[in-house]
Amino acid sequence: MSSCTVEIPAAYKGLFLPTRYKVYYGGRGGGKSWAFATALLIQGMQRPLRVLCAREYQNSIADSVHKLLCDVIERCGWSGFYTITKDRITGRNNSEFIFSGLHHNVQEIKSKEGIDRCWVEEAHNVSAESWAVLLPTIRKDGSEIWISFNPQRVDDPTYDFVLHPRPDSIVEQVNYDRNPFFPAALEAERRYMLEVDPEGYRHVWLGECVTMTDALIFKNKFEVRAFETPRDARFYFGADWGFSRDPSVLVRCFILADTLYIDQEAYGVQVDIDDLARKPGDAGRSMFDEIPESRRWPIYADSARPETISYVAQRGFNIAPAEKWTGSIEDGIAYLRSFRRIVIHERCKHTAHEFGSYSYKIDPRTEEILPRIVDKDNHCIDALRYALSRLIRGGDPVAQMLDAFGGR
Repeated sequence: MSSCTVEIPAAYKGLFLPTRYKVYYGGRGGGKSWAFATALLIQGMQRPLRVLCAREYQNSIADSVHKLLCDVIERCGWSGFYTITKDRITGRNNSEFIFSGLHHNVQEIKSKEGIDRCWVEEAHNVSAESWAVLLPTIRKDGSEIWISFNPQRVDDPTYDFVLHPRPDSIVEQVNYDRNPFFPAALEAERRYMLEVDPEGYRHVWLGECVTMTDALIFKNKFEVRAFETPRDARFYFGADWGFSRDPSVLVRCFILADTLYIDQEAYGVQVDIDDLARKPGDAGRSMFDEIPESRRWPIYADSARPETISYVAQRGFNIAPAEKWTGSIEDGIAYLRSFRRIVIHERCKHTAHEFGSYSYKIDPRTEEILPRIVDKDNHCIDALRYALSRLIRGGDPVAQMLDAFGGR
């Protein structure tokens, strides 16, 4: 068996480490598919492996990575080890590559036993239902799930592997600039698109999610930039509580004329309650103290956690539950959209990300925009609604009096 020298870009060294999840995403030209195929074939020669190559839709073997694997075998001179048939690839050591679609194949997927590696290609198309079936199916000791995709929308179920990495996972963004074998022909295309379509370039070549769609709730309503906060600003503070992987958030904003400014955020995942707020003089600095003047101004928080509100209040913060009512989310969105402009300071990275992705649901079959909001990655926006809840509700005499006297 003759073979060539195989070089895999350094960005993919994690493919050879023993981890449960290997998530590689990014734009065009990153070499993800070639690297995955090569690494799996190498590992399949090192010891017997059963490899499931899956994607959401596979009407025929032509829709799979079967041909790509065959091309790598031919290119690397491994045809003496691997036997190729029309729907399967097997190795001399009993390694086996099988191919399957996930959509509408629930029972077939559940019947897959003894899978050592599962490669999900073009994973941005995979539905939440398919993931719910697939993940517990790959349950052999030491089994791994390899995920490769070019991101589409931030609310795609697969993008959750990027936003909230699972334990025992490798998550890598690999674009053209991390591929030492990036071809000259693609370089010309990349430069051309950068010149004529900068917004599309960020999605196609830099692997950023498509954001400026009609489904975005705050499309064309906000901007992210640095600005100076006036010394006499009347601040509004809002807090949202984290649970499990959800973050705890505190935001600060103020209003000038018809513009809402968001100038500070504190954001943390799995923050212990002791680290949320401390009594004055206690050792260490609490998350709430990361924002200047948070002890001087009223804070309105998610009322679903009264025990947390009580804890923070006992540590010297002027905090109270925000009022909720039927339709309060929709009313809050309408109020935020009523500003001529929303300006987010560039240091408030999580808030900026949420404003760029907060969207209405889209029917996956018809692509129609539905009158339902995606309840995901909206913690800073929820905190902002709580901060302004009394103004959203239509005004409150006490709040109006506080406004008149600068909130002091």
